[in-house]
Amino acid sequence: MTFVRRRMLGAVFAAVFALAAPLALAQGAAQFPNKPIRIVVPFPPGGFNDTLGRLLAQEFQKTWGQPAIVENKPGAGSAIGAEFVAKSPSDGYTLLIVAFPFGLINSLHARLGMDVNRDFAPIAFCALTPNILVVHPSVPANTVGELVALARQKPGTLNYASTGTGSSNHLSMELFKAMTRTDIVHVPYKGSAPAVTDLLAGQVGILFDNTPNVLPQIRAGKLRALGVTTSKRSSFTPELPTVAESGVPGYEVTAWFGVVAPANTPRDIVAKLNAEVNRVLALPETKDRFQNAGVEATGGSPEDFARFIRGEVDKWGKVVRDANVRAD
Repeated sequence: MTFVRRRMLGAVFAAVFALAAPLALAQGAAQFPNKPIRIVVPFPPGGFNDTLGRLLAQEFQKTWGQPAIVENKPGAGSAIGAEFVAKSPSDGYTLLIVAFPFGLINSLHARLGMDVNRDFAPIAFCALTPNILVVHPSVPANTVGELVALARQKPGTLNYASTGTGSSNHLSMELFKAMTRTDIVHVPYKGSAPAVTDLLAGQVGILFDNTPNVLPQIRAGKLRALGVTTSKRSSFTPELPTVAESGVPGYEVTAWFGVVAPANTPRDIVAKLNAEVNRVLALPETKDRFQNAGVEATGGSPEDFARFIRGEVDKWGKVVRDANVRAD
């Protein structure tokens, strides 16, 4: 075969492939999903991460007629579940519920060799909520100022719960400690449900936690709320002052939730998943359910969520380095 003929055939094959590739992608998205979808929640059952995963699973099944299965894979501040999903096939059938700790993986779990900006395809930003600073009724503090004074009087004797190193409740307290120059002992748990259980039992005294995880106990009078972590008062608890206005100026932390897939998931499948998640978030019953739990539904494009994640990685990576926070 002559050189010219080989080049002509090569050009023909390249043209055919260029035409066929988008068609194959379009057909793949049109047929998606044609088997069960797995939604990995990297925390134990009981917290809002789990609630979000089960809500999406239920709605996916209604829309597409395929089973959607939630698997809880807790541990290492969500890094265990994240690593599992990062190594899963890039076909849209394995998704990960992500939250605040996702932005800490690069800085706290570098040994895993995982990069949240490189190894995942953002699907949608789903929700955000303040953390609330709560204490067991036995803790003699009714305000943030009183808690700071108590911690300074008794350094190293008060303790606080978290859902693990790098969680929003852990970083909320570490930032609080740094800004108030207090010494409060960290007691990590694998999820919000066991942390709140021990707080209610008085095994630990203090906790920053996502609004939906502690609001029922606050309303029932079982926990005492001192303040919210956002820069402005929350519409869910307008009676509660912010930590910033309570004597810690500049203090701010926001908890958030979303969905990602493994990197290189076809763009058409990402778009289809994004459209479905945004549909679910816009449902009146979803908004009511979130509102009652103290969570604001967000939504948006995959590109918006990718930018948000990059910002979280940069912001909290600096906090981790400056505070010398280390993974357990």
